[in-house]
Amino acid sequence: MPISGSKIFCGYRAAGFSSNHVPLVVRYNVRHKDNYVVTCVGKSFHTYNCSKLGLVSVSDSHACDIECMAVDATRVFTACKNKIFAFNRGKHVEHSYVGHESNVHILLPFGNHLLSVDEKSCLKIWDIEAEEEYLELKFENASFQVSALVHPNTYLNKILIGSKQGSLQLWNIHTSKLIYTFPGWGAQITILEQAPAVDVIAVGHSDGQIVLHNIRYDETLMKFTQEWGPVTAISFRTDGHAVMVTGSTIGHVALWDLEKKRLLSQIRDAHHSAVSGMKCLPCEPLMVTSSADNSLKVWIFDQPDGGGRLLNQRTGHSAPPNKVRFHDRKGHNILSAGQDSTLQSFSTVHDSKNRSLGRASYNKKESKKVGLKKDLNMMPPITDFTSESSRQSDWDSIVACHRGCTQVTTWDYNRYTMGKYRLQHQRFVQEKSLRNTTALCTTISSCGNFCCVGYSSGHVDVFNLQSGLHRGYAGNPVAHDGAVRGLAIDGLNQLLVSAGADKCVKFWKFKHKELVSTLDLAYQISKICLHRDSSMLAVALDDFSVVIVDIDTRRVVRTFTGHRNCITDMCFSPDCRWLITTSMDSSVRTWDLPTGRLVDCFLVDAAVTSIAISPTGEFLATTHVDDLGIYLWSNMTLYHHTSLHPLPSVYEPVLVDLPTTSAKTDEPAEENEVQMYQSSEFKSPQQIADELVTLSLLPTSRWLNLLNLDTIKKRNKPKEPPKVPKAAPFFIPTIPGLQPKFDIQENEEKEKFESKVISSSLLSYTAFGKLVEKSVPSRQYGTIMAAMKEMSPSAIDIEIRSLAPLHGGSVELMVAFIKFLNHSFTSNKDFELIQAYLGLFLKVHGETIASEPELIEEVKLIVDSQSRAWKGLQIQFNQSLCLINYLKSATV
Repeated sequence: MPISGSKIFCGYRAAGFSSNHVPLVVRYNVRHKDNYVVTCVGKSFHTYNCSKLGLVSVSDSHACDIECMAVDATRVFTACKNKIFAFNRGKHVEHSYVGHESNVHILLPFGNHLLSVDEKSCLKIWDIEAEEEYLELKFENASFQVSALVHPNTYLNKILIGSKQGSLQLWNIHTSKLIYTFPGWGAQITILEQAPAVDVIAVGHSDGQIVLHNIRYDETLMKFTQEWGPVTAISFRTDGHAVMVTGSTIGHVALWDLEKKRLLSQIRDAHHSAVSGMKCLPCEPLMVTSSADNSLKVWIFDQPDGGGRLLNQRTGHSAPPNKVRFHDRKGHNILSAGQDSTLQSFSTVHDSKNRSLGRASYNKKESKKVGLKKDLNMMPPITDFTSESSRQSDWDSIVACHRGCTQVTTWDYNRYTMGKYRLQHQRFVQEKSLRNTTALCTTISSCGNFCCVGYSSGHVDVFNLQSGLHRGYAGNPVAHDGAVRGLAIDGLNQLLVSAGADKCVKFWKFKHKELVSTLDLAYQISKICLHRDSSMLAVALDDFSVVIVDIDTRRVVRTFTGHRNCITDMCFSPDCRWLITTSMDSSVRTWDLPTGRLVDCFLVDAAVTSIAISPTGEFLATTHVDDLGIYLWSNMTLYHHTSLHPLPSVYEPVLVDLPTTSAKTDEPAEENEVQMYQSSEFKSPQQIADELVTLSLLPTSRWLNLLNLDTIKKRNKPKEPPKVPKAAPFFIPTIPGLQPKFDIQENEEKEKFESKVISSSLLSYTAFGKLVEKSVPSRQYGTIMAAMKEMSPSAIDIEIRSLAPLHGGSVELMVAFIKFLNHSFTSNKDFELIQAYLGLFLKVHGETIASEPELIEEVKLIVDSQSRAWKGLQIQFNQSLCLINYLKSATV
């Protein structure tokens, strides 16, 4: 089992995150001439452009959640517990600062220095480039607990510190001296903000007071009070209007006219929770706000009363999602129903394609009039939904059940809004005994024309999605004696399968609603899942087991046990080879249907509430308890071969970290992130070989056909023997060739070559063999490679064949040559040549290697070296292929 904990699934990324409780920060890029907003999403932060709120970059992941953020002209600073990181280009860690004993909650860039304050009110000043501590100031929490920090403009080396006790102190950090103490206004200071006017600081308090104070003369200029609770954010417009904007804990935003000293306007329900961050863009009538409700919004001040209008936004679920399902057949869109009564669509291709289908409402027109926060027509959260894309361009393609409601709503995916129907049978209105009935489950036929709804009373109704009319019901009058826990329709609209709390799975004719057969099980049924192509039905029971029913033969064919708590969701792989189940025991299990065994299992921190696999099998989507995100897992079996052996019964699953919004490295974040992001520089082949592999750059004719020399020689064999040229006189020696040439060599050389005696040197190694024998013990492998590069393919074939004992070599010589090949794999140089030489060596001497134990051991070492060299290349190839597929799909 790999260290990752799963042999099949690997964390890909998290979707649906926009912001959290950490205040946003805004920086201006001089080169791009645009403002960028940075928001925190847990262990990483996102950078958006303010013009369109397009996602520009995602930072590397931290070891734990980010506590606070700050920016200067070039860097983003983050605090993670008691450690501080400086990010370059919004992605990679450039510097890290360690020294605080408790969690850091305030950061303030100050020229070439960085100020940080921890929960023990210890203020440290760091030299950003040197990563060294410049100064330390300690305050007592009992008398002066630091809660806010600001640098007044034009005040050289001065900082203003606010406390929870209500007082303020002005310090000179160059001389580390206290200059002045302001007594305050009797309330806890929550935020300090520099006003456009010099010497004026805006002070926000926990009782709703906003005080504009001149710190040069210690004079209060004006006071405002918002009745919505503590002040969470303050910002000033700098586009020619004297307006101050403040945020509150209940999501309202107030605009104050500083010239007339009165309330100018207000934006009610700007967010569903406290306004955590707010910033008016410099010299523009725009404002950016963020909140813990997972939303980021841009407002424009173009209203007649000077108020703001929502211009752009990025939102996710403000409450944890209940259920997720892939909508289209390509697996590019995920439908998610949240506890905030919204239905949203998230794209696996790009975040810009995310859409919200709106919030469920009994009366959509009335909801638009009164606003979302005061909406009395809001429906309860969606508990179950189903979708079908075959007829989505003609009518509503999504049907949803709501908590405690009899009505079933329809949704239009093309228009991203609620549909026009509220499906409900009249019996639930006319009969008093059925008025408390709840719609529990639903399904849509594969043709997209009909939907079936199961109720807690045991009824099963069929509706037409085009007209919204009732088209029949199963049973007389009820289909089950208890609540209906699951419904499914086969791919040909022949069978309707219903499962209830009465421990029965019933099969009905879909057209006439007649009962065909009943399958009784030992325990109550909690949910079902049908794979239409294979007619396999997964049934989850209350004893934490899962049974597989073949709806063609209507009998149980598999039983899976192993979960230790109630099963929350199930899904089949596209080829129906796997069944993936999740449970409240925080485990994700993958069962192999042909063998009936467990092949993969891992644990997560929070229990999975819903699970879905894409129609292409590329991604697995999960949602978790008390988590706003949708987590995507990549199917690794699509990219490389994975051996899925059954797990033993005593197997203990491994805890796996949830995917982050960016790629996660295997090394700890605090160690891996401290490397500086550098621009690309020239690297020599030797340097590249340390990271990747290098090629020899020889012509392919020198190595590509080494394995096919026999075939080439047969193909090039002349059909007729060569004609013998006309002989010269016998007393004139000649040299054979196309053109007759006279031999001018001396007679003694001729006599030496014409000798019929076999020299003893022919029985020893060849010149190349002697070179191998001499160079390998001294580890001079470069001379061997240089000699082989000078040889022709035929010469290389002859030399490699001559290494064997039958051709004048020896086993020791073959061992030396294998060591040369092994060293070449470890050096990552001349990669294609070594592969060709190894292939020819194994082809020629395969039988000899198999019969000699010493050669077998050396070949095993080569297998390990080659695997290590190829693994790095394979990872790079897979990443490149994934990027190419992404770019292709993004441009379609």
